[in-house]
Amino acid sequence: MSNLDTPENAMWRAKARKVADEVLRPLAKKYDELQEYPWEIRDALAEAGLMGAWISPDYGGKAGDTPVLDLCIIVEEIAKADPAIGVLFAVNALGSFPIIVGGTEEQKKRFLPPIARGEKLCAFCLSEKTAGSDAQGLKVRAIAKGEDTWTIHGEKKWTTNGGAADFYTVFAVTDPTSRSRRISAFIVEKDMPGFSIGKVEDKMGIRAVPVVETVFDGVEVRKSHLLGGRAGHGFKHAMATLDRARPGVAAQGMGCAQGALDLATVYSQKRIQFGKPISSFQMVQQMLANMATKTEAARQLVYSCARKIDAGLPNTTKVAAMAKLFATDVAMEVTTDAVQIFGGYGFMRDYPIEKFMRDAKITQIYEGTNQVQRIVVARGILKEADALSHLEEFVPSEEQMIYEED
Repeated sequence: MSNLDTPENAMWRAKARKVADEVLRPLAKKYDELQEYPWEIRDALAEAGLMGAWISPDYGGKAGDTPVLDLCIIVEEIAKADPAIGVLFAVNALGSFPIIVGGTEEQKKRFLPPIARGEKLCAFCLSEKTAGSDAQGLKVRAIAKGEDTWTIHGEKKWTTNGGAADFYTVFAVTDPTSRSRRISAFIVEKDMPGFSIGKVEDKMGIRAVPVVETVFDGVEVRKSHLLGGRAGHGFKHAMATLDRARPGVAAQGMGCAQGALDLATVYSQKRIQFGKPISSFQMVQQMLANMATKTEAARQLVYSCARKIDAGLPNTTKVAAMAKLFATDVAMEVTTDAVQIFGGYGFMRDYPIEKFMRDAKITQIYEGTNQVQRIVVARGILKEADALSHLEEFVPSEEQMIYEED
């Protein structure tokens, strides 16, 4: 428990940790090998009341004053036991955030309550084969058919939860001639004619959660399924969603790092070499110290980011990108070092430490690669540069630099 946890934060942490220890950890190896959706784990999460933590009580959820922070705390505790289930949990927030931030009142009342109860699952359809980090490069089209009907055509790539989900928030081009209003968002239900699941990916990590191609072969949607009831606002909805969802990915990375660190700490005290536990060797102590320091730094950045979003502060895009890139880079580094501490055992699939390393890698890639996150952070810094004008007298002026170059 963090010293800064409120009673509500502590309640969510305790619930998530209980499910993680009693249900997730014993089943992690099974579903990693099966590579199929773990419905029994979904049921356990729902029974614990965790599925609606980010959804307002107005729509059947249990969100309190800090829904994004609570989401991060739950994902962290889950990912410490099994990072793949951290994704399974968080992707329902990712899929439902567009409805929360951009849906009409009728859409919120219809689609959010069953998600909050854990009865229905959600997925987020943004990426395509030719459009990953470049969200403006979408090719999937939604063509108007009359005044209040559209038909969706094309394929989405990397749809996490695809096949298991009941609802899909889908982003498609409705006005290819526009720059600012080019994209709209729709809510597609799994039983709509023309919707199907294409290729099911065979993945390195997070194997318990399906990642698929979703196919839209003339899927007809009415205005009741146009997000917000207005065309042309899809890109805005997508960016607002990612600002809220990236802390969840960061929490998955940070929880993954902590879980690997915990296992490496226990192993280092049990592994005897040269008559001593390897934890007594300074080189291993240095590794553990660096792993722990970076994991804690990631935790504080993630929590700070979540609190800013919950407080409704403006311009959280930069800090959300910071949290995502730092925490997930830490996850890859810490899990790699944890495998190194395990030595030969770390390379074998008998023990879960190698799975933590496999699961960590995708966190640096999805919801915007960490290279793109660095661009987002840099743009944020430069956008705020006007606030630093009082420091101009302490750097060379443009005239001085031109004179010196001549």
